[in-house]
Amino acid sequence: MTKDLDFGYTKTHARKGANAKLPKIECWENQYKRNYIVRHELPEFTSVCPKTGLPDFGFITIEYIPAKLCLELKSLKYYLLEYRDMGIFMENISNKILDDIVASCKPKAARVVGEFTPRGGLESTIIAEYGDWGKK
Repeated sequence: MTKDLDFGYTKTHARKGANAKLPKIECWENQYKRNYIVRHELPEFTSVCPKTGLPDFGFITIEYIPAKLCLELKSLKYYLLEYRDMGIFMENISNKILDDIVASCKPKAARVVGEFTPRGGLESTIIAEYGDWGKK
């Protein structure tokens, strides 16, 4: 058993990109009172590993139950494109997108799933959730 492995990752690496200022995600008024799920998918998501500088590729799925506002797609697309050259870990990507969506449209519930292509033979899926999805 190996103890105390040091892979050279610092707190700066770990936090990089998590506090980045990105373009505002615009919204428009929801026309329905009922609960319904909106799903947006970006199959060609790219970002950069903050330590190695190598590209990361993934499939991002955003789902939410609107309250008073819905996400405007053009601004969402421009927001997501900002990640292209950003150094940020996969775990931070799903959580930051979720935080920014919640701040923009204040949904009843939201979920961001990042499915990333293999790195070192390992596929990674990061799921970040907000609100009540009716789980018991």
